[in-house]
Amino acid sequence: MVILIVATTIDPASINPANALLAMPGWKPGPFFQDDMKSFVNQEVRVLQHNKSIIEEDDLDKRWQEATGEVVGEVIFLSKHTAVSNRPALTVHPIGVPHLREGEPLPQGGRPGWAAPPNPRIGPWLRLLKKIALSHNLVPEFEITLEGTHHGPVTSKPTMFLEIGSTEEYWKRQDAAQVIALLIWDGLGLGGGDAVGNWNRESDKNKVLLGIGGGHYAPRHMDIVLKDDVWVAHLLSGYSLPMEDPSQSKVDSESKEIGGTWKEAIKAAYEATRSAFPGGEILAHLDHKSFKGWQKNAITGFLSEQNIKVGKPNDFI
Repeated sequence: MVILIVATTIDPASINPANALLAMPGWKPGPFFQDDMKSFVNQEVRVLQHNKSIIEEDDLDKRWQEATGEVVGEVIFLSKHTAVSNRPALTVHPIGVPHLREGEPLPQGGRPGWAAPPNPRIGPWLRLLKKIALSHNLVPEFEITLEGTHHGPVTSKPTMFLEIGSTEEYWKRQDAAQVIALLIWDGLGLGGGDAVGNWNRESDKNKVLLGIGGGHYAPRHMDIVLKDDVWVAHLLSGYSLPMEDPSQSKVDSESKEIGGTWKEAIKAAYEATRSAFPGGEILAHLDHKSFKGWQKNAITGFLSEQNIKVGKPNDFI
C-alpha cells in the first residue's frame, strides 16, 4: 500500500513544496507511469509530478495501480489557494462536489454528486501544520485553516489537499513551501518518527466530525478540530447545501419537501466518511447560526431519518 503525493509543475505552490520534500534524504527515481509525468519513491511514499492543472488528472489512484501494480492507500495533492481577501494562508481540506447535479457545469473538476473519502490525516495534520508554522515564524502572518469540501480531481481513495495562499507572492514563498514539505516528512514518518494521523478503528478516540453549514473556512468546526484527538471528515459549507426556501416555492405550499440537492450532498459526504473511517463514530456538527429556522429543522430531521448522530462541541472532547 503506497501513499501518492501529487504536484504540478505549473503551480509554484505545488511544485515548490514537492521539490523541498524531494531535497530531503532517501528519494530515488520511481517507476514509469506515463511519458509526461515523473515519479519518485521513498519508503512507501510516491511523489508524482505532472504539468497540467491539479484538478484535471482524474483517477490517478486507479491509474497508478494499473501502471505499477502498487495499491494506493491515500492521495495528497499540493496546490495554490486563492481567496478574495488575498490573505496569506496554509490550508487543508477534503474534496468533492456532492451538491452538483448531472449536467451541471464543473468549473473546478470532480464529478456530479461525488465526494472523495476524506483523508483521516486532515485533523491531525491541521494541528501539526499549526505547530510547524509557528516554529518557522509563519504565524500570525499566515492563517492556518481548514476549508470546506470542494473541487476535484476525482479519486476513490482517502484524499486531501494541502494549499498555500492566497496570491502569487505567497505561492512562491520558499518558507511556506518548506513548512508544507516538513508537514509531509514528519506527518508520514519519513524521518523515522511515528506517522501522524493513521486511523485505528480499535482506538477509543474514534469520534469523527462531519461539518454541516457555515462559511468556506468552517470557523465553528475549526474551534473543535483544533482540540487534540478530533478526527475530521467532510465539511459541507452553506454553498454545498442548496436548499429551496419553501415560502418562495411554486410547489404546493402544503408539501413539506424542501427542494435542492442538500440531501444528496449530506448522504454522499456521510457515505464517503464511513468508508474512510471504518468503525468510527461519525457525528454531524452543525453551524447553527448559519441556518434559518426552517433549514435547521429540515437538516436535523433528515439526519435523524438517516440515523446520523448530531454532536455538540462537548461531545468531541
